[in-house]
Amino acid sequence: MLNGYGSTILDGAWLTLLLALSSISLAVVLGLVGAAFRLSPIKWLALMGETYATVIRGIPDLVLILLIFYGGQQLVNVVAPMVGYEDYIDLDPFWSGVFTLGFIFGAYLSETFRGAFMAIPKGQGEAGLAYGMSGTKVFFRILVPQMIRLAIPGFTNNWLVMTKATALISVVGLQDMMFKAKSAADATREPFTFYLAVAALYLVLTSISLLALRFMERRYSVGIKAAEL
Repeated sequence: MLNGYGSTILDGAWLTLLLALSSISLAVVLGLVGAAFRLSPIKWLALMGETYATVIRGIPDLVLILLIFYGGQQLVNVVAPMVGYEDYIDLDPFWSGVFTLGFIFGAYLSETFRGAFMAIPKGQGEAGLAYGMSGTKVFFRILVPQMIRLAIPGFTNNWLVMTKATALISVVGLQDMMFKAKSAADATREPFTFYLAVAALYLVLTSISLLALRFMERRYSVGIKAAEL
């Protein structure tokens, strides 16, 4: 059915999955840092976090991908001779994609995490401190579990959007499943067949993600539901 290109597209699908997982890991870190900045009482940190979230969310993903990849490569090759490196440097499409997607969706997740932290009643942290817990224990044992529960719906939405956005990285030469499907479609002149196969693979990936995140949401909601009973 796929004229011998099935294994090639599956290899591309594995690379797409690695790209998505690596990007979301970076996005979570940047999202937490961005949320911490935006919730900081220090005005210049709050301004930095707000600027990051506002600017990045206001620019189309494809524009940022092209800007960071080609602009970053030009910048690296301008700076390299200044430190004594004369050879031309080609940025790796995979790591460029990880950095770009992580940087973009870190801005979205900063809003998600900020809203989740703000939704936790302040009295719960104060109660932990009154009970004798340190600030670190209050944060990790009281605030973080509740933040995760509240952030999962927004995180799920961002993860699904980012998973689909991995297809945009093929424009900078990453041989993911979209790149492989396009190559196969050009060779066989059967674009509908290969793009339909890629659509099915994306659907499988997002469906499994939804099931996993739904399980996680139920797990973090057990204590809340027990308390309500």
